[in-house]
Amino acid sequence: MTSFADLGLAAPIVAALSERGIESPFPIQELSIPDAITGRDVCGKAKTGSGKTLAFGLPVLHQLTKAEPCRPVALALVPTRELAVQVHDELGPLAESLDRTVIPIYGGANIETQIAQLNKGADFVVATPGRLIDLIERGEVTLDAIAHVIVDEADRMADMGFMPQVEWLLRHVEGDHQTLLFSATLDGVVDRLISRYQTDPIRFEVESPTTTVDSMQHRFLLVHQMDRPKVVASIAASSNRTLVFSRTKHGADRLVDSLNDEGARAAAIHGDLRQNHRERALAQFAEGKITVLVATDVAARGIHVDDVDMVIHYQPAADHKAYLHRSGRTARAGNSGCAVTLSLWNEELEVKRLQKRLGLSQPIVEMFSNDDRLRDLGGWDPHSD
Repeated sequence: MTSFADLGLAAPIVAALSERGIESPFPIQELSIPDAITGRDVCGKAKTGSGKTLAFGLPVLHQLTKAEPCRPVALALVPTRELAVQVHDELGPLAESLDRTVIPIYGGANIETQIAQLNKGADFVVATPGRLIDLIERGEVTLDAIAHVIVDEADRMADMGFMPQVEWLLRHVEGDHQTLLFSATLDGVVDRLISRYQTDPIRFEVESPTTTVDSMQHRFLLVHQMDRPKVVASIAASSNRTLVFSRTKHGADRLVDSLNDEGARAAAIHGDLRQNHRERALAQFAEGKITVLVATDVAARGIHVDDVDMVIHYQPAADHKAYLHRSGRTARAGNSGCAVTLSLWNEELEVKRLQKRLGLSQPIVEMFSNDDRLRDLGGWDPHSD
C-alpha cells in the first residue's frame, strides 16, 4: 500500500498526517501529489469528498516559503465561506507542523480581523473571490509574491457566476507560479480556464458519476404538499444525520420551524444567516447536537461531515449534476448512504426525466408521514410495491 512518504512529501507533513490518523492517500492524492510537489501545473478531475483538499494542499505546503506581511505565497480560491473554513481547518494544523500559517478570507466575517491576519504575514490564503478582490482594492493585500495558485471546485465557481472574478484574480497574479485546478467536470468554461491560466498541465482523473450513483441507495417518494415536512421528520427520526436540500432560503427556514414543531432537532444553513450562525449550525450537526441540517445548494458547498446517512431532496434537484452533488454528501470517501427525492404530483414528469439522465429505473411510490416504510427506507425495496 502506498504511503504519503512514498509520494515524496516532507517528513514533518507525513508525521502530522499520521498524528491525525491519515496514513494512506486517496486515489486523486496518489495520482497528483508526486507531480505537484515538483512545481508542475496539475489539473485534477474528482468529485467532492474524494480528497481534493489534501491533493492540492499537501504539495503546496511541501513547497511553501514564509511570507512577508500582506504578501502571501500561496492562494486557494474557493466558491463558498463554508469551503474556505473547511480547507483552512484541514490544512491549518498541517501547516503549523512546518511553522507556516493558513488563513481563511471570506465575506460575512470581520474584515479588520482578516486584515490583521494578513499583516502578520499569512503564508497561505484560502479565499472566496469577492472578499479577496475587496481587500486587494483597499490595498490590504497584494498577489505579487504568489508562487502557488489553486482553483478548487472550478465547476461550481462557474455555476455560481464567479468566473469573471476568478479570472480577474488570476490575471493579477504576477510572475512565475504554479497553478493547480481541481473540479468535478473539466468541460466548457472550466476547460477555457485551464487553457488560459495553466502551462502544460498534467491531467489526472478519478471517475465518479457511475460510482456515486452505485454507491448509494435511491428512493423516490410521491408526497402531498401539507404532509411533506412531516414525511421529512418521519425519515429523520430513524436516521443518524439527515441533510435536507431546499431550493430557497425562506423555504429552508420554514422547514426548520416545521421540523422543530415535530420534535426533530433541526437547523438551517443559507446565505442570509450570519457566518457565526452558519458555523454553529454546522458544528452542532457534526457533533450530533442537531440531527437534521436544512441547506440551500450554495450554502451546502463545502459541508464536510462524516456519517451523513440520509440526504433528502425536499424538492427535486434541478438536474442530474445537482442531484449527484447533493446526494454525494452521503457517500463520501467510499461510504454508502440513502438519497431520497420528494415529489409532488405536478413534479413527477420532472423526476422521471431526472431518473433517465441518472440511469435509474425506479417507481415513484406514494407515501404519507405515518407510513412504516419511512422508518427504514434503505431496507425497503421500492420495486416490491
